[in-house]
Amino acid sequence: MSTPPGAAAERRRGVWRRLVGDRPIVTRLVLAVTGAMAVVLSVTGGFVFWRVEFALDRQLDQDLKAYQDVVERAVASGASLASDTPGQSYQVYGSDGRVVAGDARVRLIDEEARQDAAADGEHHEDVGNLFPPVAHPYRVVATPVRTASGKVAVASAISKSKHDEALRELFVQLVLADLAALAAAAVVGYGTARAALDPVERYRVAAETASAADDLRLPVPEGRDDELSRLGHTFNGLLARIALANARERQFLGDASHELRSPLALMRTELEWALMRPTDDPEEDRTAFQSLQGQVERLIGLSNALLDLEEVHSTTATPQDAVELPDLVAEVVAGFTAQAEAQGRSLTCDVTPGLVVTGNRRWLELALGNLVSNGLRYGEGTVAVVATADADATRITVTDEGAGFPDDFAGKAFDRFTRADPSRTSRGTGLGLALVRAVAEAHGGQAAIDGSGVRIELPRDPVRAAR
Repeated sequence: MSTPPGAAAERRRGVWRRLVGDRPIVTRLVLAVTGAMAVVLSVTGGFVFWRVEFALDRQLDQDLKAYQDVVERAVASGASLASDTPGQSYQVYGSDGRVVAGDARVRLIDEEARQDAAADGEHHEDVGNLFPPVAHPYRVVATPVRTASGKVAVASAISKSKHDEALRELFVQLVLADLAALAAAAVVGYGTARAALDPVERYRVAAETASAADDLRLPVPEGRDDELSRLGHTFNGLLARIALANARERQFLGDASHELRSPLALMRTELEWALMRPTDDPEEDRTAFQSLQGQVERLIGLSNALLDLEEVHSTTATPQDAVELPDLVAEVVAGFTAQAEAQGRSLTCDVTPGLVVTGNRRWLELALGNLVSNGLRYGEGTVAVVATADADATRITVTDEGAGFPDDFAGKAFDRFTRADPSRTSRGTGLGLALVRAVAEAHGGQAAIDGSGVRIELPRDPVRAAR
């Protein structure tokens, strides 16, 4: 019953798993290299041994053939032939199988081989093994020869001692050379694998010993561009992004807990006050509910601002859509027209026709809306939105006719929860300008104070903005 090929392959994999198991990668690499080298050296050594053996056999056959010709000519002509030639011997057998001429000390062939030779055949035979060695190995050939007295069988033999000794020496040398090559391959393989995997071990130790508070960076050597160095740089980039995300998360939680504490405390106080002083006065109840409504609206605004800011910071790639600025500005201005009229103020916009930027329309609308809202809330007079462009950048500026930002506030205007002194009693969250800067930076641009207003600069090149 034949074994299915899949089962045989599975058995081989099982043998390999038992041999290798869960050993370290260095050990597995050394075993793989050593095993491959063993196969290569075995095949190469076997080929060399076969080629040398083939050459020695051919020379031995040529020598035996030359000696055989001399012996057969001498036996056929009845001439005398020395029987004590070193390394060579012959025997002539009569019809009864007895040795009638030649060296009779040791019979060269048995009776069956003599009969084959006497029957007009040719018998070749090697006596003695290469391993283990014997005292007198030889190669013999027996053929029939016609003499004056009839046909006889003649066996000619030549010694294989030097032949076998040369092959044994070659075999030992090949084994020693292969063992030395395997040892060298194992040492070189171990050193190479160890050197190649040392960076991985350093990365592991650095990650294992780092605490949660550490700004973890893998020890990647500078000036190298191999695969593990590139992997280390990639992991360092990933770790930097994780650290930044963790920092943003901590900042978000800190900001949220800090800013939500005050309105929640006020709401709790007002509720406790209302419960302690039950009243039937509708006006007093209305005042209490209006105060609670104001605090709830503040919480909603703060939560929305925090979530919007976190979304802008956490997104790694800004959508690259074509945004028509005239439509965007007109839509934002229209959304605040009613508020401006209620304050007795006006809104104007001046946008270059056909002006298009590449980016996220919702984020740009959110940033522009924050600037217009700030102008109406903290500024005076007309709020103007101007959008222009040159070869390098698109600039969107929102200004009003007020006094502008205080000198000591301009440097920190874009920080979170930072408000100028005149506005600290307002309902602002202190996140509007921080969100404006985040949107500008997400598009590859920047935000800056421009007199009594704020300017957003966006690059015209969408490839540069995506970097």
